[in-house]
Amino acid sequence: MDSLLWFVISLVLLVNVVRWIHRHMHGVAYLLTGSPDMALVLYALPLLPGVLLHELSHALMAFILRVRTSGLTMFPRRDANGHVALGSVMVEQVDVVRASLIGLAPLLFGCGAVLLIGQQVFGVADLGSVLVSGEGPAIANALGQLFQTPDAWLWLYLIFSISNAMLPSSSDREPWPPVILFVVVVFIVVLVTDQGVMLQTLAAPVSAGVAWLTAALAITLAVDLPVMLLIVLLERGAGSLRGQRVYYSRPSDDEPRRRRK
Repeated sequence: MDSLLWFVISLVLLVNVVRWIHRHMHGVAYLLTGSPDMALVLYALPLLPGVLLHELSHALMAFILRVRTSGLTMFPRRDANGHVALGSVMVEQVDVVRASLIGLAPLLFGCGAVLLIGQQVFGVADLGSVLVSGEGPAIANALGQLFQTPDAWLWLYLIFSISNAMLPSSSDREPWPPVILFVVVVFIVVLVTDQGVMLQTLAAPVSAGVAWLTAALAITLAVDLPVMLLIVLLERGAGSLRGQRVYYSRPSDDEPRRRRK
């Protein structure tokens, strides 16, 4: 239960951190270029490796599930409502189960890539468990390992790019509600009729999977939080030089706007 709680906390934190990073990266690009179109390109460039993995994850999961795809693109654009899409791949209409798995693929593959880099490149073992323990020296030691490897900054950049492009988009999440409802109903039925026997059998693999995801999210947060500080400094510096600042009218608005100080 504790591992599930920490997973939920990590996921909620990551969703809000990623949303903030996207909006303010776009804002900094707007301040630097002064052009909405150029700002969109400049904002998308650092996220290109992550966007590539995101779209390829959709395509690979669709291939595994025997669903046809087409039109994979990596060029950023705005839709008719002004929302920004950094990449896309067309997937044929299928049942909600397969559609949900295809939509979930970027998060699964992204977490796998982040965890693989964290453990194989940086040697960060069980970071999620260390963070959950709350032991200051152990946390500092685990995070310190991130910088004690050759080409550390390149690998950290890849983690940043992947983690900030792996969350499912609104279109990815469209088929989820009926699947989530079905899973909840099955869980309740099993809990009532099976007296928890099946749940006890599944407890170990589920707990391992949750710990795996929590560790991946913890690594992404450890990389993202310092980047947020850098973005704040860039935004303030660029705004001071140009005598302007960016304001964000509402959370659903993807397009930053400038105004004079």
